[in-house]
Amino acid sequence: MSNTIVVGAQWGDEGKGKIVDYLTEGTDVVVRAAGGNNAGHTVISGGNKYVLHLIPSGILWPDKLCVIGNGVVMDPLGLIEEINKLRGQGVKIEQANLLISETAHLVMPYHRALDVAREARRGDKKIGTTGRGIGPAYADKVERCGLRAILLTQPEVLESELRDRVAFHNETLAAAGVDLVDADTTVASILEAAKILAPHITNTTVALHEAMKAGKSLLFEGAQGTYLDIDHGTYPFVTSSNTTSGGACTGSGVPPRKIDRVVAVGKAYTTRVGSGPFVTENENIGDMLHNMGREFGATTGRARRCGWLDMVLVRYAVMVNGADELAITNLDGLDGLETIKICTAYKLRDKVIHYPPATCEDLAICEPIYEEHKGWVTDISGVTRYEDLPALAKAYLDRLAELAGARVSLLGVGPAREQTLVVG
Repeated sequence: MSNTIVVGAQWGDEGKGKIVDYLTEGTDVVVRAAGGNNAGHTVISGGNKYVLHLIPSGILWPDKLCVIGNGVVMDPLGLIEEINKLRGQGVKIEQANLLISETAHLVMPYHRALDVAREARRGDKKIGTTGRGIGPAYADKVERCGLRAILLTQPEVLESELRDRVAFHNETLAAAGVDLVDADTTVASILEAAKILAPHITNTTVALHEAMKAGKSLLFEGAQGTYLDIDHGTYPFVTSSNTTSGGACTGSGVPPRKIDRVVAVGKAYTTRVGSGPFVTENENIGDMLHNMGREFGATTGRARRCGWLDMVLVRYAVMVNGADELAITNLDGLDGLETIKICTAYKLRDKVIHYPPATCEDLAICEPIYEEHKGWVTDISGVTRYEDLPALAKAYLDRLAELAGARVSLLGVGPAREQTLVVG
């Protein structure tokens, strides 16, 4: 038995879904422990494209158990939509292979309305949320007035509590001058969703511990990335949960002493979605990748901001997450470049620093310190063994590992499951 956490080493969108899907073959249980359906994991397998938001990527393997943990905020309507879409693609989703924590908090229509209203109020200081209601749902959780998944098994209590919350949050929406949420419509849709989801709801902490006692292995699927972590990210341009490895433990009920391995996933370059400082952002890199049809959000479709690989961020992410290994994705995105830059440090007010500063104000004025490497200028998307990569591509990866302080163990040279290489 070996339990592994997969986390993002950048601002999310690193290709964690692909890596989780690849690692799932050698595991028994796949756990989603934080975030909501603001995350989007894209997996391409057998020529088919699957986009997952709440359901762990392991669902594509019919003999695996998938768990939505207590740290997740779950949109019941969004989850049912996702289930129906996946079933339409031939994916098996049953009570036996998808469990939902009874203590996971619910994202309701009023949370989405509040999210949109708050973003609009921020004006040019907006965070760039997906508008899926994630922040307001976590706020209710911390305020101790949230609704939890267990209520989906108690329809009469759920209706009473839900009407109370709709009335409460409508006062805020009215004050903001936006449309109110209709209580009858909300109650009807959520009660209908409850009939479908209730059989999946259980004490998943007990289920996970029982699985470990039976000698089964767990794989924890990260959502977003290190720099969207509410504590360790580029605050306030972050999400509302702990996206780092510690969040996998608090969001599942599996203690740290049961974790054997942490894999940090990063692209061979850097991207981010939404607002906030981005030291290595480069318009030319963005244009190149977008013209290749790359770097559009799986959840929103928004074009991602792009730039050179920032090893200041990756190095710190490896430290914060306790990562043993790196999985580098999208290496083929750099195939056409004769010169490739890596940011190794920042310059902040004439001082060279090797870790990101605490404030976004300071990060915004940091200047990247680059080193240049020769590109391999050849298509590597068809390479099936690490040994067959061009020497310059291997040298690039060796330098990343040296700068990060963690070895590269997996490599992506394309979006498909088959385009994943084992290093070493």
